[in-house]
Amino acid sequence: MDPRVEEHARLIVEQAVEIESGDEVLLNVPPEAEDLAVALSEKLGERGAKPFVNGMSGRTRRAFMRAMDPEDFQEPADTLAAMVEEVDVIIAVRADANTNETGDVPPEKNSAYAKVMQPLNEAMLEKRWVLTQHPATGNAQQAEMSTPAYADFVYDAMLKDWDAQREFQEHMVEILDAGSEVRIVSGETTDITMSIDGMIGVNDTVGENLPGGEVFTAPVPDSVEGEVLFDKPLLAQGREVEDVRLVFEDGEVVDHEAGKNEDVLTAVLNTDAGARRLGELGIGMNRDIDRFTYNMLFDEKMGDTIHLALGRSIDESVGPDCEGNDSAMHLDMIVDMSEDSFIEVDGERVQEDGTFVFEE
Repeated sequence: MDPRVEEHARLIVEQAVEIESGDEVLLNVPPEAEDLAVALSEKLGERGAKPFVNGMSGRTRRAFMRAMDPEDFQEPADTLAAMVEEVDVIIAVRADANTNETGDVPPEKNSAYAKVMQPLNEAMLEKRWVLTQHPATGNAQQAEMSTPAYADFVYDAMLKDWDAQREFQEHMVEILDAGSEVRIVSGETTDITMSIDGMIGVNDTVGENLPGGEVFTAPVPDSVEGEVLFDKPLLAQGREVEDVRLVFEDGEVVDHEAGKNEDVLTAVLNTDAGARRLGELGIGMNRDIDRFTYNMLFDEKMGDTIHLALGRSIDESVGPDCEGNDSAMHLDMIVDMSEDSFIEVDGERVQEDGTFVFEE
C-alpha cells in the first residue's frame, strides 16, 4: 500500500474529525477506495472507535436514479436515516471509476433526488464529518492525468504544512470579517457585488473538506447584483456544464445561459426558490492545487480563483444575527482571477490578478 494512503487516513482520523474511543463512525467509501477504507479501519480500531463501512458505486446509484419514480421516492430509507441519527462521525470518500456514470439520469430526477435527500444531508452536517478524495482511475482520467501523476497531485494538495496554510489564509479572513461589501471583476464578463455585512469568514484547512485551502463566507441573500461568467467548466448531475453566465437582481438569478448542457443548469435553478440565490463566496488559496481537474473538491481551492455557490449557505459562515440562504442545492462554480481581475472589499482592492495585498 502507498504509505501516503496511511498518512491520509491518519490526517482524517486525528485532525479532520478527531476520532475518540467509542465513536461510532459511518464510512461512506466506494469500492475504488478500498485501500483507504482498509487504512481508515485500522486507524479507527487503534483508537477504539466502531466503524460501519457503506459503499455505493456510481453504477449502483445510476441504476436506482434511472429506475425510480420521484412520486414513489418522497423520503430517504428509514434505515439510512436511523443510521445517520445514531452515528457520531461520518467520513465520506470520493473515488470514481467513471465520473460521468450518472450522466444519462434525467436532470429532473437528479433535482427530485436532491430535494428528497436534503433533510438527511442536513442531519449529516450536524455530525462531525469530512469529505475527501482517493486518487481513483476515473478521477485521474477526468483530470487528463496518469493515475500515478494524479495521486501525486492529490497528496501534494492534502499532505502539506497546514499550520502555515492556516496562517496565510487568516489574512483574508480578517479582511472579510472587517468588511461589508465585496465586488468581483474579471475582464468584461464579470462584475458582481454582494453584501457580507455580519457574515463570518471561515478559514478552511483540515476539517470538513480535505483538502482545504479556501476562505469562504455567505453573501446576504438578497444583496447580490450584477453579472458573472464562470469560465471554468463544472460537473453537475454527471454532465459537463460550460460557460455558465448568470445575471442577478435583488439577489436572484433573473437570466441564465450555458454554452453546454444548459438544461442541467436550468434544472438546478428550478430545484427550489433558494437555488436561484447565492449561498457562498469562496476564495481559493491552496497553491499546491495548480491545475483544473474537473473535481470541485480541489478546483474550488485552486489559487487565483474565486467560486460562488448557488443554493444552500454553510451554517458556520452565517453570522448570529443574519439569515443565510436555504436550498436543497449547493452548486459551486469558478471564476479565474489570474488576469485582468480584482477583488475589492469596501472599495479597497485586496487582490489583483491573483496576488493578494498581503503578499506584496
